[in-house]
Amino acid sequence: MIFFRYFPSICLFSLVTLVRAADWPTYQHDYARTGVATESLLTPFTDGWVHRSKHAPRPAWRGEAKWDGWNKVYDLKSRQIFDYAYHPVIADGLLYYASSADDKIYCLDAATGQQRWTFFTEGPVRLAPTFAEGRVFVGSDDGHAYCLDAKSGKLAWKTKLGPRDYRIPGNSRIISRWPLRTGIVVIGDLAYCAAGMFPSEGVLITAIEADTGKIKWQQKQTDLPAQGYMLASHTRLYVPAGRNNPVVLNRADGKRIRVVSGQGGTYALLTGDNLVFGPGKTGTLGFVESNQSDQLATFKGNHMIVTPSRSFLQSDTDLSALDRSRYLDLARKRRPLKSRLGKLQDELKKVKAGERQRQILKEAGKLGKQLDEVQSAMQECFAWRVPSSQSLSMVIAGQTLITGGHNEVAAYSAKDGSQLWRARADGEVFGLAVADGRLYASTSKGVIHCYVARRLGK
Repeated sequence: MIFFRYFPSICLFSLVTLVRAADWPTYQHDYARTGVATESLLTPFTDGWVHRSKHAPRPAWRGEAKWDGWNKVYDLKSRQIFDYAYHPVIADGLLYYASSADDKIYCLDAATGQQRWTFFTEGPVRLAPTFAEGRVFVGSDDGHAYCLDAKSGKLAWKTKLGPRDYRIPGNSRIISRWPLRTGIVVIGDLAYCAAGMFPSEGVLITAIEADTGKIKWQQKQTDLPAQGYMLASHTRLYVPAGRNNPVVLNRADGKRIRVVSGQGGTYALLTGDNLVFGPGKTGTLGFVESNQSDQLATFKGNHMIVTPSRSFLQSDTDLSALDRSRYLDLARKRRPLKSRLGKLQDELKKVKAGERQRQILKEAGKLGKQLDEVQSAMQECFAWRVPSSQSLSMVIAGQTLITGGHNEVAAYSAKDGSQLWRARADGEVFGLAVADGRLYASTSKGVIHCYVARRLGK
């Protein structure tokens, strides 16, 4: 059972990012980007408050080309959607978000939505802040990493990541030649991030002393950009590369270990050191095992949630629960069958009619039958599947799956997929967070909705 071997790693590592059990201190809760809350929420939710930013998000990239003519792939998925909403983080009763429109960091009272403080940077801030040890860490398109006091918003330090402070036009704004678009991961006394989206200029993987802002080390890569939320395990860093595939690095020094294979995208999560990422060109998540480069399996979907008993998939049309351990075991059985069948097909093209041709056809027939049986068994790994119109975001709190979609947010039972609650939202819900018995939904219009969960006994 592969999943139970890795799940303790998720639990232990997730604790690194937590201040209190009820907090949501970074994007998707922890540095594995699991989207798994440490508390349960009971439905139905009631309306709490609504915060409306003066300006809607201004994403760096707007969608994909309509089609890939070379590969004849149509209806391409957007693979760079990290800044389509102001993703909130919540800690110690305060909510923080960053703006790509007015370049500010905002702090709100998480219970009331009242503004506490703001802080200006010198460029768009495209990814959510990170809360750690009473401080807020954030990276800006101005090429700097910032550390602020969480209560007051007072600047503790500001660090330039590039070799010089050089500004250029970019994405209809003025930005650094080395914009910081990975967010910041804070573990122990170090803050990790990456700056740069122009490989020819150098993309800088960086570790900063969290207390002082002094750069501890940097590694330069010159072949891939760094765009999307950085992930971390006990020993590694994972850096999404926009439309390209993620890079795996040694956390101790930032040296590259490998680039994984797949169809690209900035969405990613970890189970131990196993990587799930996408959505590729067609809404497909790839699964890459630790110490491997090639994908073991793919899943049709935009997002995944991993729990001890099941994994949950969110696609454009439905929500499903999967026995992921069984599915991956079958994928391992499928891999050599497909490989051998492919080799036989190549050989068949070269041999002439005769005994060897008959042997190949006989073996290929047996392999094809075995492959069909394995693939049929893989489809039986789904515990349930229900239609769902929400396809943009997903988190889980206890036995409640929460999904965001076009102008709506909904809750489903993780046990059987039944819908428990549904509400309207102002805009496309790309951001979800859970903290202190509340659900926060952030939209493409710069609106943050707060919903209050039903209390036990009520």
